[in-house]
Amino acid sequence: MTEPSPEQTATPPHRWISLFGICATAGIVWLAFADLGVAIPRIADEFDSNFSMLQWANNAFSLVTGALVIAAGKFGDLFGRRLMLQVGTVLLAVFSVVAALSPGVGWLILGRGLMGIGAALILPASLALIPPEFSGRAQTAAFGIWQAVAWGGLSAGPAISGFVTDGLGWRWLFWLNLPLAVLTLVVVRLTTPESRDPEASGHIDWPGLASIGLAVFALLYALTEGPSVGWGDPRIVALLAATVVLAVAWYLIERRARLPLVDLRLFGIRAYNGALTANLTMNLAYAGLSFLLVLWLQNVRGYSAVEAGSLMIPATVGVFLGIPIGGALDTRRGGRPPATVGLAVASAGLTALALLDTGTPIAVIAAGLLVVGFGLGLVSTPVANTAVGEVPADLAGTAAGVFKMSSMLGGSLGVAVLTALARELTAREASGVLEESGLSEAEITRVRQTLVNSDSYQEAIGTLPPDIRGEVVRVAEESFSLGVADAMGVTALLTLLAAVVVFFVWPRRARRAPSRTAREA
Repeated sequence: MTEPSPEQTATPPHRWISLFGICATAGIVWLAFADLGVAIPRIADEFDSNFSMLQWANNAFSLVTGALVIAAGKFGDLFGRRLMLQVGTVLLAVFSVVAALSPGVGWLILGRGLMGIGAALILPASLALIPPEFSGRAQTAAFGIWQAVAWGGLSAGPAISGFVTDGLGWRWLFWLNLPLAVLTLVVVRLTTPESRDPEASGHIDWPGLASIGLAVFALLYALTEGPSVGWGDPRIVALLAATVVLAVAWYLIERRARLPLVDLRLFGIRAYNGALTANLTMNLAYAGLSFLLVLWLQNVRGYSAVEAGSLMIPATVGVFLGIPIGGALDTRRGGRPPATVGLAVASAGLTALALLDTGTPIAVIAAGLLVVGFGLGLVSTPVANTAVGEVPADLAGTAAGVFKMSSMLGGSLGVAVLTALARELTAREASGVLEESGLSEAEITRVRQTLVNSDSYQEAIGTLPPDIRGEVVRVAEESFSLGVADAMGVTALLTLLAAVVVFFVWPRRARRAPSRTAREA
């Protein structure tokens, strides 16, 4: 898996500069993944769009990335990881222009989706380029730095987005990708040796790729549209059924394929399964948390985009505090202890946020975010180190692709599932008052679907008499707070259950599995 070109071997001083370029490129992806949520109220005002469409603008990036990232890992094995990293960087930058110039939400969704193609090429390549340059403790440190940048982008994304959105406008979230892309392209080109798998086949398992990509798309589409049209709607039922059928078809295809997209032997490695479970869970929890909480801070507490984004910084602090501790524990005792404890700690922080109401002190919210971030920081290095560094060389490219797919799928599911849950609970709590307020059926639907400080929401409540308007706003805000709090509670429970699963699935000390060649010998 990690064969550098013979003419290119990074010297020790260069490998850390190389790591900077690799991690900075991945950081652009994670920043793009996290930065749109804060800007959604402004985009809603400009495009007069409903909540479902704005969720698609947010999810299109991770959906496309998650669907293509495994195939992208194969391309890296075949054509070279550095080449794929650079091609992905160019594509992400070019398609950022499409998003920046979008005249409507449809074009924004298209631009974000196309950016996901570049991101899919970047993520597995950025991980797979680390082992050729680093080994032993240095490799653990390098993976820790990669994860620190990833979580830094995810957790600092709302704050950065707030400053950019309020200062320059939301379109600059995309324009800024251009100079960052140029910088990373230069650094990677000058310092990073090419690596590829000389034994990789040029065959691509297109049926496997199509079936897993369509399964992911069908699931996320159902979760995004379900709260709007109703879970019993024939389209939603058909999409959920299609998800199951496609997932089963993918499994059967992979079992019988001569050169499958995903070698199912990978899931026979218990440590890898534990790392995958932990990674999926922590991405689901944090993506859903940050998306909902930023909206709540703006809509219910009245904070600006800058303020709402900045109030997420305690999570960033917690992540950076937890990462070195998790890495040290991984080196001394293996990945299971920090992964299990980290998920349990994150669950405790989410439980604190489940007590949220309209009057919760900001200090309490900050403390909850700090605890969540610290727990996720503990998990981060062990899962990356295990998922890429503790699998056979002939499975490492696939392992990196599946691992990053779980990150993107977890993030998309977090936004879709928790938002769907929060909207369902919000609508249920507010339904009585809204129906008695005098709003038309269309206006009630607007209020239920938006709750993003958009013009449609303001126009809907602005037509009411002052006494009724105040009651509708109060109930809507209290209901939204309750919906968000309950969603946090459900997430806390899921995260705790994941900690239990990881404890029993992940062996005490992960052992490097033998490669296929070694076993055949």
